[in-house]
Amino acid sequence: MEKFDIEKVKFDEKGLCAAIAQDYKTGEILMIAWMNRESLKLTLEKRKAHYWSRSRQKLWFKGEESGNTQELKNIYIDCDNDAILMKVDQIGGAACHTGYKSCFYTEILNDGSLEVKGERLFDPKEVYKKK
Repeated sequence: MEKFDIEKVKFDEKGLCAAIAQDYKTGEILMIAWMNRESLKLTLEKRKAHYWSRSRQKLWFKGEESGNTQELKNIYIDCDNDAILMKVDQIGGAACHTGYKSCFYTEILNDGSLEVKGERLFDPKEVYKKK
């Protein structure tokens, strides 16, 4: 059986690849984020999702502030070796920093209007207080 080789992952020119988090029970897509080599290694080693924040330019452990962590159940790499799919157990209910379970809570309707689906599980102003 072939072994996973992180050297075969095709990170982009910024050293990143897309990472999709999916609820392992329901199949719901929770979020998309970015991984660099270090965050992918940590995710594989610790079996908890780690990402690279493009806006903050730093490694982050999912849930480090909110407590809403993602425990890795399965991990897949796509056929081009440039995207990751993780099936996770979303601990704490919400994957989205806006307080919703999924980052994909806004539907674009046929007439172009937007409709929010789902309910907010927490108030981000209360969870992400500046330290």
